[in-house]
Amino acid sequence: MTLEDSLRSLSLDYLNLLINGQAFSDVTFSVEGRGQVSIVPQKHEPRPNCGERSCWHTHCTSAVDLALETLAAARSFGVEQLALLTQKQLASMVEKASIEDVMKVLIASRKQDMHQLWTTCSHLVAKSGLPPEVLAKHVPIDVVAKIEELRLKSSLAHRSLLPHHHGHGHHHHHDLSAATEDQKIRRMRRALDSSDVELVKLMVMGEGLNLDEALALHYAVENCSREVVKALLELGAADVNYPAGPAGKTPLHVAAEMVSPDMVAVLLDHHADPNVRTTDGISPLDVLRTLTSDFLFKGAVPGLAHIEPNKLRLCLELVQSAALVISREEGGGGGSSRWWNHDLSATDDIG
Repeated sequence: MTLEDSLRSLSLDYLNLLINGQAFSDVTFSVEGRGQVSIVPQKHEPRPNCGERSCWHTHCTSAVDLALETLAAARSFGVEQLALLTQKQLASMVEKASIEDVMKVLIASRKQDMHQLWTTCSHLVAKSGLPPEVLAKHVPIDVVAKIEELRLKSSLAHRSLLPHHHGHGHHHHHDLSAATEDQKIRRMRRALDSSDVELVKLMVMGEGLNLDEALALHYAVENCSREVVKALLELGAADVNYPAGPAGKTPLHVAAEMVSPDMVAVLLDHHADPNVRTTDGISPLDVLRTLTSDFLFKGAVPGLAHIEPNKLRLCLELVQSAALVISREEGGGGGSSRWWNHDLSATDDIG
């Protein structure tokens, strides 16, 4: 028996079950105008995924799940009229359904190329107010991008209806773009704060977030754990030597000023340059040498009493070692292995 014969046989068996197996059927067919089409369970019929005893099953999870199952079966076996009726029923259901069920229908409509149902659901999700970082955990990143695009268009349309002076449209668009970028940066920082580097990756891929312009590494070095910084570096989307602001400080400058061996080590492991200079000509090595000098000749540095001498010494040794390796490489002396790579997971106990 060929595959086509098998499918034809299975289709006939399925149709026979729907027509004659009333004890197992949730679907009523309308034939030549007789009977009423219903793809929702009856009120008295218990459903395992519906917790409301008095539910009419018009837009609950139980009804949505059954409609989606019916739609998939109708599309698989070529019962197009049933598929169209089910789509219409779903379009009515989602207007009152929970946002979780709307997203479920959204994904199904996308997979099965049901444009009208997709449009209905995507607009409902866009209006829901769910932040993109939450949406990204439930729907693909390209769907999140479409939802954000709808929200942006909606915001622009709303602004166009507001009274404004002639010639200010460009400023409104510029302000909106700036506000959107600020929102991205705030979301990125919240993700880093919760160690959700995967979400940051999704923002880079789906929303075009520029990690350098957002100063993601600088923020992570200053506010997050070594593991978060390492994971961010391993994305390969950030320049470890990116100069921030007018001063031109790199993440390694920040780590040196913090006197954090953990951060210094992970940055050096990912090719941070110990000799890169700020606009004032200061390198990370200069920062650590100055701090060390202040400790040796002045005692504790005012305002930096929290600095532990052992951590300062370790930071200086790491950066000096990195600078020495680079100078040997440039001088043709070999030694290309990064032998300052240390396991510093326990450095918080030093000192």
